[in-house]
Amino acid sequence: MSEEPAARPEERPRAPREVWKKGGRLLSVLLAVNVLLLACTLVSGGAFNKVAVYDTDVFALLTTMMLLAALWTAFYLLRTARRPGAVPHRDAHAGPIWLRGGLVLFGVCTLVMDVFKTGYYSSFFECQSAIKILYPLTQAVFVIVQTYFLWVSAKDCVHVHLDLTRCGLMFTLSTNLAIWMAAVVDESVHQAGSHSNASHARLAPDRECAGSQAGGDCACATTVCRIFEQGYFYLYPFNIEYSLFASTMLYVMWKNVGRLLGSGHGHGHGHGHAPSRVSLFRETFFVGPVLGLTLLLVGLAVFVVYEVQVSGDGGHTQQALVTYYGFNIACLGLMTLVSLSGSVIYRFDRRAMDHHKNPTRTLDVALLMGAALGQYAISYYSIVAVVVGVPRDALGALSLAHALLVIAQHTFQNVFIIESLHRGPPGAEPPDAPPKEPCLTFANPDALHALPACPPTPGPVGPSLEGPQEATAATPAPRTHWRRRCLKDISLFLLLGNVILWIMPAFGARPHFSNKVEVDFYGYSLWAAIVNICLPFGIFYRMHAVSSLLEVYVLA
Repeated sequence: MSEEPAARPEERPRAPREVWKKGGRLLSVLLAVNVLLLACTLVSGGAFNKVAVYDTDVFALLTTMMLLAALWTAFYLLRTARRPGAVPHRDAHAGPIWLRGGLVLFGVCTLVMDVFKTGYYSSFFECQSAIKILYPLTQAVFVIVQTYFLWVSAKDCVHVHLDLTRCGLMFTLSTNLAIWMAAVVDESVHQAGSHSNASHARLAPDRECAGSQAGGDCACATTVCRIFEQGYFYLYPFNIEYSLFASTMLYVMWKNVGRLLGSGHGHGHGHGHAPSRVSLFRETFFVGPVLGLTLLLVGLAVFVVYEVQVSGDGGHTQQALVTYYGFNIACLGLMTLVSLSGSVIYRFDRRAMDHHKNPTRTLDVALLMGAALGQYAISYYSIVAVVVGVPRDALGALSLAHALLVIAQHTFQNVFIIESLHRGPPGAEPPDAPPKEPCLTFANPDALHALPACPPTPGPVGPSLEGPQEATAATPAPRTHWRRRCLKDISLFLLLGNVILWIMPAFGARPHFSNKVEVDFYGYSLWAAIVNICLPFGIFYRMHAVSSLLEVYVLA
């Protein structure tokens, strides 16, 4: 009787929070949508010379957004998180160590990029607006503050300042997405300009743009300035990935605001708990790591040869494309077969499916499916151009095979990853209810002796059952161990394959423009728009697949 009054005070405060949660989320989402649309309008408008939006306008907006986001982050760390009872729960699923480690790695590369960017704009300071130097400095401060914030607070389920925290998280998420859009537009215009003689990048910091606006004094003529410029663009992929990593972690934090976790759910239950003995290549057959590393090294060699031949006089472009497509076809074909074999192994896996509520896993699945649409779109456009187009040569056949394998590889890899993420941890095998439950009704050892077909069960049955129980539990161990090793090999091979397929497009490989099949069929303007819109999603897919496959490897 004395326990009933203690249960009611826990239920009463939960009701108003649940009622206002949807309203608070709606308010924060509306704020994020409006801020993001404003940033998208300025960023896209600043990418074209015919639109009267200058790069200084874009830089001013992004600088203001980063300053406001950094101020809110400091407020959260110094005030919100320090209030009594502010963080009663921590979600073990959110912010795994490999995701935070990747965030730190990309953050360090972004800081280096900001140094190059500051040095580049400082090379002709007399011709540039001060905002162009203030922008990379502000971004460096923002990256440092945000990285520390996500490292220490990614798992928080905060229960104070609910509406302010939701709006702050969504505003910071919108800031990262705006920086991502600006970087994607800048890099896409730069890459498209390098493949065409027309330069129409107003947002990109190119020499022609600077010279046209302020005469010859603004030309990047010194060796140091050119080094800063080249390093600036080569580090763009890391900045892009940093913004996306931070956005995913901020979204999970936003979902966890005001969240009440059950006992044990936020402390290592399910997918959030990685085994304590995590060692790369441990408990594998070494086939997956060896093949994956071989694929990575060969891919790097092919990428270097492709870049050298394409950037030359143009006489070796055909050979470079054949080499590039040949490697990608072999790589995608192997990855498709390996993904299929992983799905087949899961048909014999007895681990139960994990149906617990997990915002991190839900977001991972949504991002995998959504980001794959970018490569799907490019592939289907290529298929139509090759099949309907008039010239049918060897290069067209390679392009067609490459497009079909991209679709197949994305599909089967997504199936394997998503099923892996929904599997329970090792040892979570579903009980065989029909054959075992009748045997649990017998508590008398003498009665159990009369049922030889009934497997021994744990519980207060008697010491005579411990020997047979251990024998039956040890029988399927070798098969389970064999399956686990195969899954680890598959995960590592796919992980390394996705790494090389991320490196190639992220660092400048654009066979879409060197191969004239699609350009001649759609026209340069339409095809460039298709590639520049869809390819960033494909690049993000590869890095997000790497993160998911690392989790699959740990949980196998």
